[in-house]
Amino acid sequence: MRRLLLCCASSLAIYLLLFAGILDRPLTLGALQARIDANLARGQQIEGPKLVIIAGSNGPYSHRCETIEPILGLPCVNAGVAVGVGLDYLFARWETQLHKGDIVYLPLEEAQYARQHASAALGPDAAIMLRHDRTTLAAMPWHRITAAVFTGDLRGLVMSMIEMTLNHDGFHDPRASLTGTVNAWGDHVGHTPALGQPNQDVLARFMPYHPDGAQITNGYGSTLIARFLDTARARGITVIGGLPTGFADSPIAAEALDAIRTLYRAHATPFLALPNLSRYPRTAFFDSADHLNEQAQQTHSVAVANALAAMLDTIPTSTQAILYPTPMPASNPTPMPASNPTPMPASNPTPMPAMPPPAVTASLSGPMP
Repeated sequence: MRRLLLCCASSLAIYLLLFAGILDRPLTLGALQARIDANLARGQQIEGPKLVIIAGSNGPYSHRCETIEPILGLPCVNAGVAVGVGLDYLFARWETQLHKGDIVYLPLEEAQYARQHASAALGPDAAIMLRHDRTTLAAMPWHRITAAVFTGDLRGLVMSMIEMTLNHDGFHDPRASLTGTVNAWGDHVGHTPALGQPNQDVLARFMPYHPDGAQITNGYGSTLIARFLDTARARGITVIGGLPTGFADSPIAAEALDAIRTLYRAHATPFLALPNLSRYPRTAFFDSADHLNEQAQQTHSVAVANALAAMLDTIPTSTQAILYPTPMPASNPTPMPASNPTPMPASNPTPMPAMPPPAVTASLSGPMP
């Protein structure tokens, strides 16, 4: 028995040495970690109130802080990363950077609400915390710590060795030329309609998954969101719920939309719903149902910024962002600059469909579809 226990202890020690101290995945998990750290660094550099957008990849692909910032007259950080990254991890990292007067916009993907306990504990952030962020890991509940400690497996070992070797040999990551890059605000840029043209056949056939109202209400993700809403409100941080972008012909079910609205309403948090519920034609998307192409991203961002401006009044002499209990008139107090800082090419082989941009009016609990 003693020998068996010694073997088990030795195996566990070797496992921890490998996955917590030696093995790494710099090309995949490293890219996520670098993106999160860069967004946090930008937030830390901002003095005074700021707008932070937290979501999955719908955040950087479909929203553009570079466009929103001048409309609101408020520094903006696009802190969206990927749906698989745990909301508790993102919230834990950002809570240290958020202060009274800050505004957080949450256009979270539907899957974020419905995510179950087990899958939330085994996202890529588990390996990131184990290898590089043990401070955040130590503050997590016991089940998250346990999941992170045992997140390594044989596939992870093989992939780590491959990625570490490629990274050591100076592997050139081709993703920037295929999907675009990220700017200083944290926005994804360069994902033009022309670059996304090869994806249109797949997008035309793709059927998005929509959780129902019960899945959203009972999801572990909704529990994490509710906890964040209460914490933020207690600290004087304004949170505004929102909707992710998606296909116009595949809308969120009415019961699911009601469940999302109810979550924010139950925690005294306003909810922003554009008149089109953030839905666009499939041809406005880049490579998935959550990723608008760059042209549509800018159109959507103007609509979101104008709607936020109608709900918020930014007072330059104060650090407190005032939330109006009812919508303000649909007039833009800070019009969009005449020149776009990131203009689109003059000739676009895949123009946006002739669809009017969403109106700038929005409500705290807009009408059900």
